[in-house]
Amino acid sequence: MISLDDIKAHLNITTDLDDALLTEKLAAAADWVAKYTGIPADSANIPPSVNEAVRQLTAHLYENREASLVGITAQQLPFGFLDLLANERQWVF
Repeated sequence: MISLDDIKAHLNITTDLDDALLTEKLAAAADWVAKYTGIPADSANIPPSVNEAVRQLTAHLYENREASLVGITAQQLPFGFLDLLANERQWVF
């Protein structure tokens, strides 16, 4: 599980001003990744690639807080994000 301090280090944030917002973004990212992969967010054995995907998605959600931005080219999920999860995804049909 990625901690608040870990995500702040990833984003190079040194203040506590956005801790509540970051905590929400981190929870949303961890939940999304857990549902996508089938690996519970509180699992003891989370692969490093899954943790990196949570970091990337948290950063993306933090830096792009709106669903659409005016005057800026929209971007999908961070480059390589789904590739980090590809080997860990549990397919259910």
